[in-house]
Amino acid sequence: MKKVLNLLIGLPVALVLLTMAIANRHPVRLVLDPFHPENPSLSLTLPFYVYLLGGLIAGVALGGIATWFNQGRWRHAANLRTREARRWQSEAERLARERDESATREKAAKGETVRQLAVGGRR
Repeated sequence: MKKVLNLLIGLPVALVLLTMAIANRHPVRLVLDPFHPENPSLSLTLPFYVYLLGGLIAGVALGGIATWFNQGRWRHAANLRTREARRWQSEAERLARERDESATREKAAKGETVRQLAVGGRR
């Protein structure tokens, strides 16, 4: 369902971006020198769609970074809970081993007692 929804949204967006890229092929000069706009020392001339797609990519990247930072507390809580669960799991396994060893010792002790009674009864 999620793949279909992504396809239904992603395909039209891709077609719109492709159409804009084809329609906006003329070069545009980006001036990065605010003090001398008529004779800039730093400018960039690229097709307009490069700026559009660059802005889109930058927006997606910045949104991803912001989301990653906002979700940091949840990742931290998940890691904490995972460590706690592993600790309790190892504690449960240790107690189960101790219980099994104790039961084995008790059975062995009862077996010795029965054996001693059997041996002692024959005499």
